[in-house]
Amino acid sequence: MDMLINLVNILASDTTGMVYIGIGLMAIGMAASGIGEGLVCAKTVESMGRNPDMYGKLRTAMILGCALTETTAIYSLLVALLMLFIG
Repeated sequence: MDMLINLVNILASDTTGMVYIGIGLMAIGMAASGIGEGLVCAKTVESMGRNPDMYGKLRTAMILGCALTETTAIYSLLVALLMLFIG
């Protein structure tokens, strides 16, 4: 238990390491967003190939899905930059 308390005290005294861990986690969030956006586009193109009559509705839904997925990456980038320069 004392070792855990000492570790917490060390981390609390110098938060630089924690900031870089947080930035790394934000990078994972950005990568996951890119993977998600790729899956959205891949499944939409697959659906367009199966049912070309639904092209307009699928394209609209894909653009909306990509925009919502991209906002996750933008927010992760924003938080990472804030942590890097302010934290």
